[in-house]
Amino acid sequence: MQRSGAANSRRGEGPLSETPEGSTPPPEPEIFGEITRITRRTLHGEVVSHVRDMIIEGRLAPGARINEVQVGALLGVSRTPLREAIKTLASEGLVEVVPAKGAIVRRFSEQDLFQILEVLKSIEQLGGRLACARADQATIEAIADLHRRMLGFYQSRDRLEYFKLNQAIHSAIVQASGNAVLAETHTMLQSRIKRARFIGHGEPQKWAGAVAEHEEMVAALTARDADRLAEVIGRHLDASLTRVRDAI
Repeated sequence: MQRSGAANSRRGEGPLSETPEGSTPPPEPEIFGEITRITRRTLHGEVVSHVRDMIIEGRLAPGARINEVQVGALLGVSRTPLREAIKTLASEGLVEVVPAKGAIVRRFSEQDLFQILEVLKSIEQLGGRLACARADQATIEAIADLHRRMLGFYQSRDRLEYFKLNQAIHSAIVQASGNAVLAETHTMLQSRIKRARFIGHGEPQKWAGAVAEHEEMVAALTARDADRLAEVIGRHLDASLTRVRDAI
């Protein structure tokens, strides 16, 4: 009987293994309340986010090799989590891993940008139409709230935080379509040209133009006017290409 109980415990079918005699039993979870466990995934996400920001802001320039020792020291992490982060950024299309050279920040040509934005335009227009028809009111209100928060960063001239919410709005509209394949494809393409789109907002007039277009997008979505939203999205992404072309 004792042997059977041990086997069940190993399979997760019986009680947890008993505390060895003389040792302190593990504390009950209730003693501590709700605690967020520290995991390697949390560290990984932080490193990815920081390196991605460095690429978007141009601190790691297109074509530059990522010096693992320098960047690791700057972030206060070892080379192992940094290398894992580089793998993630390579999967996003922001970094290329070149044999004998290491990780290189990807450089996009004007043709690359045109082709990606051309596809993004179609994806976002379809996503917007579907969102107008399918999204519940809470989802639309959440997107409008993202827009209001984005305007706060625009007013404080915090370009990076503004840009993150700007991109989050584009993603949220496509996700509101309810089409997971569409959203996944959009995420993959959008991540590749974050640096290019970020620098496209560098001049005050261009930045103001992008904000005005977002105002129109949110107004159309709130009204569930699919045709108007698709038109504004198309115009917005056409203008994005012009803004980016002038900046590179």
